[in-house]
Amino acid sequence: MDREQDLYPPIKALLERQGYTVKGEVGAADIVAVREGDEPVIVELKLRFSLALFHQAIMRLKVSDQVYIGVCKPKGRSARRALKDNLALCRRLGLGLITVRADGTVEVQCDPGPYAPRKSKVKTKRLLREFDRLEGDPNAGGATRHGIVTAYRQDALKCAAHLAECGATKGSEVAKATGVPEATRLMRDNHYGWFDKVEKGVYDLTSAGQDGLKHWAYSWEQSD
Repeated sequence: MDREQDLYPPIKALLERQGYTVKGEVGAADIVAVREGDEPVIVELKLRFSLALFHQAIMRLKVSDQVYIGVCKPKGRSARRALKDNLALCRRLGLGLITVRADGTVEVQCDPGPYAPRKSKVKTKRLLREFDRLEGDPNAGGATRHGIVTAYRQDALKCAAHLAECGATKGSEVAKATGVPEATRLMRDNHYGWFDKVEKGVYDLTSAGQDGLKHWAYSWEQSD
């Protein structure tokens, strides 16, 4: 579908099957559907999600609680994530969401109404655990030029700094010297390519690890 007008016929047909009388471009609304005894249904159309579209839909909530956003169903590698994120936003705002596929198939992803997402105790604990592990405030003002500094990254930097100073060392000794209890597993997993296993339980620093210490020097200083 190349034009917003292409969304109109399939959405109109959907509403008419539900007993609504439907008209397009009524006042500032793209679609208005009326059925005796019910609030009017308003649908705002755009080819894709945008902040302006959400602003328009929120304005229509002053007229009716039955407000939908109508868009082409996203396609491509990131389509599922985009749909999921925007569906969650619609629910939080009390908006409905209608998607139209390229073949004209209409899907009602959600209806308007109040929504209160359930809190995840697991995610809350994970967030607070990361907060406790993170030393200093290395991400003040946003990410560094190399990216976000995580507690895991700080642990890797501690291990790398120890190996840079002492040379090849047993994982258990690195753990004791750095205070990183999972040092052996961290170096064995070697997510950043910083560590080289020279013999069983013994690790040394790679050239990538040397570069890592230089590149992440700011965050390393912040954690000291």
